[in-house]
Amino acid sequence: MELSFSRPNAEIDQLINKLFELSGGIHHPAIIREMVLSSLKLGQDIDYLADLKLVNRTLREMRYTAKVFGPYRHRKKVTVFGSARTSPQEEMYLKCVNFSRLLVEKGYMIITGGGPGIMQAGNEGAGSENSFAVNIRLPFEQAPNPIMFRNPRLITYKYFFNRKVAFVKESDAVAVFPGGFGTLDEAMEVFTLVQTGKTSPRPLILIDDQDGYWEQFFDFVKESMLVKGFISGEDFSIFTITKDEREAAEVIETFYHVYHSLRFIENRLVIRLNKRLTLEQVATLQEEFPELVKEGDQITCCGQFPEETDEPDLAELPRITMLFDHHHYGLLLAFIHRINTF
Repeated sequence: MELSFSRPNAEIDQLINKLFELSGGIHHPAIIREMVLSSLKLGQDIDYLADLKLVNRTLREMRYTAKVFGPYRHRKKVTVFGSARTSPQEEMYLKCVNFSRLLVEKGYMIITGGGPGIMQAGNEGAGSENSFAVNIRLPFEQAPNPIMFRNPRLITYKYFFNRKVAFVKESDAVAVFPGGFGTLDEAMEVFTLVQTGKTSPRPLILIDDQDGYWEQFFDFVKESMLVKGFISGEDFSIFTITKDEREAAEVIETFYHVYHSLRFIENRLVIRLNKRLTLEQVATLQEEFPELVKEGDQITCCGQFPEETDEPDLAELPRITMLFDHHHYGLLLAFIHRINTF
């Protein structure tokens, strides 16, 4: 039988409805119906067992991720990256402990990879009760650290890509300490996702050591990537470099001073705010950031859009909106920083 997402599937639809009834408690049944049909179509289309195992394991890991993080949606979280080989006696380990402790005092929770080094420092500073660990099975280095061992907020993944989704999807900010290939891989992915608009804007803080690990990276970005036209000047708004963990924590806190969150409704950008802007302030944004607004439109104040009713807890937040030029996600970060000065 040829299955369809958009057309009736005769007895199959009846059986799916019966399955929902017997299971009980199914949220958003239209989405779950598509997922069931996808699974059936996978069984019809793919006979290679390894591919089916990958899809199955991915779904299981992402379901468990949503279950673990779900009760903490109301708490902001910061993902911490850094070397697994940093020892507890080193400057950067102690700096990370203090950084995480400062954030917890501001009401944040910490997400790490759950291993040793900087990951352990992040969990140590936050304490196990304010920590998540999204671990990965590796032949070495990556057993859960003592702070997160047997913690209910410890998740162990088989696939790196599922783990990376959790790091970004569940965080409101990302802090990156010096590290090796894995640290750079994680940091560059966040750069790319923010630059291309594939994730919502958030603070990306590169916390430096006394030798200038990230300063050297900054020189490379300027002298090679920018000069050769591989990035644009506005992309420098994506990240902040500092050696001071207190400044890093303050950058994160300030990012959400006026700005709350955003949502795209087709090409229309809706920015939710913690306080209402005056007409003069909106006019200032229009004057200073014309590149963000498509020709013929302008930045205006607004209320909740009908498409946002699935987020009822945000209904009363004031908003501004515009038709957004998708070529300028780097500049969007500067726009948010400007909003936070009001």
